[in-house]
Amino acid sequence: MSGRFRLTLAQLNPTVGALSANAAKAREVWAEGKAAGADMVALTEMFVTGYQTQDLIMKPAFVADAMAAIEALAADCADGPALGIGGPWRDASGQLYNAYWVLKGGKVVARVLKHHLPNDTVFDEERVFVSAPVSGPYAIGPVRIGTPICEDAWYDDVTETLAETGAEILLVPNGSPYYRNKYDRRVNLMVSRVIETRLPLIYLNMVGAQDDQVFDGASFVLNPGADLAVQMPPFAECVTHVDFERHEQGWRAVRTELEPLPDEWEQDYHAMVVALRDYCGKTGFGKVLLGLSGGVDSALVAVIAADALGPENVRCVMLPSEYTSVHSLEDAKAVAQALGCRLDTVPIDGARDAVESALAPLFEGTASGIAEENIQSRLRGLMLMALSNKFGEMLLTTGNKSEVAVGYATIYGDMAGGYNPLKDLYKMRVFQTCRWRNETHRAWMKGPEGEVIPVRVIDKAPSAELRADQKDEDSLPPYAVLDAILERLIEGEQSVAEIVAAGFDKATVKKVEHLIYISEYKRFQSAPGPRLTQKAFWLDRRYPIVNRWRDQG
Repeated sequence: MSGRFRLTLAQLNPTVGALSANAAKAREVWAEGKAAGADMVALTEMFVTGYQTQDLIMKPAFVADAMAAIEALAADCADGPALGIGGPWRDASGQLYNAYWVLKGGKVVARVLKHHLPNDTVFDEERVFVSAPVSGPYAIGPVRIGTPICEDAWYDDVTETLAETGAEILLVPNGSPYYRNKYDRRVNLMVSRVIETRLPLIYLNMVGAQDDQVFDGASFVLNPGADLAVQMPPFAECVTHVDFERHEQGWRAVRTELEPLPDEWEQDYHAMVVALRDYCGKTGFGKVLLGLSGGVDSALVAVIAADALGPENVRCVMLPSEYTSVHSLEDAKAVAQALGCRLDTVPIDGARDAVESALAPLFEGTASGIAEENIQSRLRGLMLMALSNKFGEMLLTTGNKSEVAVGYATIYGDMAGGYNPLKDLYKMRVFQTCRWRNETHRAWMKGPEGEVIPVRVIDKAPSAELRADQKDEDSLPPYAVLDAILERLIEGEQSVAEIVAAGFDKATVKKVEHLIYISEYKRFQSAPGPRLTQKAFWLDRRYPIVNRWRDQG
């Protein structure tokens, strides 16, 4: 009954559409596995194409190129371990599947097809793929391996069928995007599969970011009895060689040193850094710029950018008007100096006066108000976009989820930009994240350690500074109250009556609900940003722009 099987797990970062580059990564890790004496090298779901491809996968030419890349890998990786890699497969009848290809000896020796196609939250797999019957296990050397692809392991039918048809190890390749505390949910589900089948299970997840989704890796191996044998790090590319030994009870993974997992604050922050790093790197931007106002949101975006790209690749721009306080000027300078980022100052007074003068004949006889305030915001957006165009630096927008939710932002003004690192981070979490970053530094952060955001920036009353003595609370409930209501309305899908019963003022709840609905058109035109929750604005929460319904509770 003795035996040994070495499996090389490749937790890597593919790029959507970069077929040659992704295949090259596969070749490199295959060679690494071969040098380590592996029997098989495993990559993640849809690795050759990157994930998610959305409707790109519906282009026949793209699928043909992806399949050809895998066939070429089979030929290139003939002399050595088997290679498991995710990619599309179109059969002779034209049906398209999410597949896991197993290559050995220059040939495709197995092709596992995904059965359960997720069609909720950020997933639309039923739109692009066909659900396949459950595939059976395949043999690699002395082991029969069952491969439930991602969602297939979230249900018991696929894994039970594999166990009943002779699988001895379960290898689960994933493209599972991050949201806060998702790791615990994954482990609990996989523990259930291990208990039901009494088989060891490898949960192999990709890393890196694609548009709004961040794949956090954090791959692991469970032995029967729910014993954690291997824990790979989150948010980092990693290659781990796992040895399985055959005992009387079956195959068991040899326990390795387990990577500790950070808390939710660090994971959220790491997700924002990875998202920005990959969005820039995969779209070809090496540098970014942002409007640094002296407020807490832009300060945090500047720090995230410095940690993602390096301070030398971040330009901060202060765009003061007569309403900009001395404190804001000092605080913006302090943040830029602490980070080591460039800070430029471009006053907007002259441009604002010119615009107001041009509009004066039409505005004559009206009271000054939001229109005049928004001219300032839009001029700032115009100047920042001009700098972006001139110097090839992507503009970052800085609105947090609280502001994005209620439309407390100027479309074509401070909403201008290519990416928003804070899009799914509520204001109260912005404050806490700033405090966390001041106290914490990790090797993956390219920015400096220490207090990079002055305490005064975190503690002062938030203000857009578009008129004299303006405060956010002039227009909105206190952020602690606003965020609590938003979380109940958005994440909790609670009714007005339920929220009022929890102790909130009905008029305030109704106002917040109204602001959410009338701001849908702004979100429709807003920059993408990293998904941190299960109700991020874009694919998680899809509401009509025109909507006359209101909760009467």
